[in-house]
Amino acid sequence: MDDAKPPLFAWGILFIALIAVSSAGIVLQSMSEVPPLLRASWRMQGTALVLLPGFLYQYRRMTGAVTTRDWGIMLVSSMFLGVHFGSWVWSLDHTSLVHSLLFVSIHPIVLVLLMPLIGMAVRRGHVFGAAIGVTGALLSLGDIQSGGEVTMAGDAAAFLGAATVVGYLLAGRHLRSERKIPIFIYAFPVTLGAGIWLTLAAISQEGASVADAIPELSLFGWTDAVWLSWIVYLSIGPGLMGHTGINTVLRWIAPITVSIILLFEPVVGGIIGWLWQGELTLGMWTLLGGPLMLAGAIIVTMEEYSTEIAADAD
Repeated sequence: MDDAKPPLFAWGILFIALIAVSSAGIVLQSMSEVPPLLRASWRMQGTALVLLPGFLYQYRRMTGAVTTRDWGIMLVSSMFLGVHFGSWVWSLDHTSLVHSLLFVSIHPIVLVLLMPLIGMAVRRGHVFGAAIGVTGALLSLGDIQSGGEVTMAGDAAAFLGAATVVGYLLAGRHLRSERKIPIFIYAFPVTLGAGIWLTLAAISQEGASVADAIPELSLFGWTDAVWLSWIVYLSIGPGLMGHTGINTVLRWIAPITVSIILLFEPVVGGIIGWLWQGELTLGMWTLLGGPLMLAGAIIVTMEEYSTEIAADAD
């Protein structure tokens, strides 16, 4: 990340990315006729195709070399991204939209827990914010009821998505900020790799195949007229404008700040879901715990901002 203050347009890109990624939950949840891992692989396949022209253009114009280590980091990042999407899409079928978005967005708390391991200083504000966020998450679990829409399995799968996206964000930070890898040179191989991992998982876990005549069981069933427009939107909206936008702004904005801003995805995604369906499931404990999760994120953001200001003053 550059030392200079983030330019205004970077915040604009991040805002558009937030809206785009927040819309993915309700769209993917509405595609419940398709098994979750296959659904996630379709999303990655479509996004990879959208990213391919940018990759070819930047690859031809590259002046520096991508090292073997860089490719290795991209491979690991694609694994993180694959697990993130697979577990999150699975959670959309097994818990409420708001809970899925809340728990997949708790990655700032995970990042705070990892800060000592990656050489980042953990301050009192980080710990305090993380504690409040975790408390909110635990309170939100109070809405779990036998046979209800909110389930422990679904929430746990969403949290796994949060934990694995941290690896994806850290890899993007290193390759984009320190190694100066162009955005499409990073995003296309990682997205393609995630699509391959998810495709293999769909074959082994859901019985998907290339030859299946039923689109909802075919590895490339998204090309069917029924599903093509859905995947086109997911690829261009949340895929290109969303996740690629997030990786783009990592050059200027600290990853923990990006992560915390994206924590507002449950709020934005919930509003989009309400507009889409005309209803929204919100239990009492979620109404209590959700704001605490956001409050914890804000506290961590303020601590990180104060740290950056102090560093600039030195």
